[in-house]
Amino acid sequence: MSIGYQKRDLEVVDYQLYPLLSPVSKRVFVTRGPRPLTLEPDQYFACIGPASTFGCYCEKPYGTLLQERLGLPTLNLGFAGAGPDYFLRNQKDLLGYINHARFAIVLVMSGRSESNSLFESIFGTGMYRRISDGQQIAASNAYEELLKDGDLDLIKKIVSETRGNWVLHFKALLSLIQKPKVLLWLSKRRPAYVEKYTNAQKLFGSFPQLVNAEMIEVIKPYCDAYVECVTERGIPQPLINRFTGKPTTVSEGSIFGGKVISHNTYYASPEMHEDAAKMLVPICQGFLSRDL
Repeated sequence: MSIGYQKRDLEVVDYQLYPLLSPVSKRVFVTRGPRPLTLEPDQYFACIGPASTFGCYCEKPYGTLLQERLGLPTLNLGFAGAGPDYFLRNQKDLLGYINHARFAIVLVMSGRSESNSLFESIFGTGMYRRISDGQQIAASNAYEELLKDGDLDLIKKIVSETRGNWVLHFKALLSLIQKPKVLLWLSKRRPAYVEKYTNAQKLFGSFPQLVNAEMIEVIKPYCDAYVECVTERGIPQPLINRFTGKPTTVSEGSIFGGKVISHNTYYASPEMHEDAAKMLVPICQGFLSRDL
């Protein structure tokens, strides 16, 4: 999907994609740049998460901003739609890179990436396979179908299962990361929110969808620090053609209904990344002051 982002957003930003080779399986992960100058142990830090870590529509995501302020290269392990289970499924390929880093920044990822008794997450992301018939369906569409059926008890059961799986997988992921780690909440909302069962958007809340304060409290003890960055600065973000300097439009993928947009209202804006980086600097400096 990194390649898909670059094809979609070519006029807006150059993601400086490069191949990251798994030393175990030799699988290649197309990864957001800039490419680290070194991946020698303890000579870089890792950023883990979905598109908000990758930095859609953003020239310098929070990892790159921190790289400039800390003088330490970053490895951006932001993958489209990734939830904690994505990294568990790919742990043989990615965990070595994470545990060779000086420290790790783990973004709070969406709850809609998790499986439940009705839908199986195909890759540990927000794409599902309906268990009853094997049909592939986006998570938002799957929940819309449930809400239209109107069985509130069933919907609440599925939400509870999904959240429970998210907590289990996030705890497992954090337990596998052996280096100092900070849990980052980067969102337009606070963790506590009132879910409404009228449509999927109101049920999910803003990114990270389906995640609430109770879930955060369970996983926070598995990290060395927690940063809560709640900001909407820069939203809506006008999309500017990097070649002409003029406003442009982008055709979003099918998961967003294929609509053409002139402003980013979904992904974290460049200003939101700046806000997150500012809050992360003292925590990361503290990690760097520790003896190796």
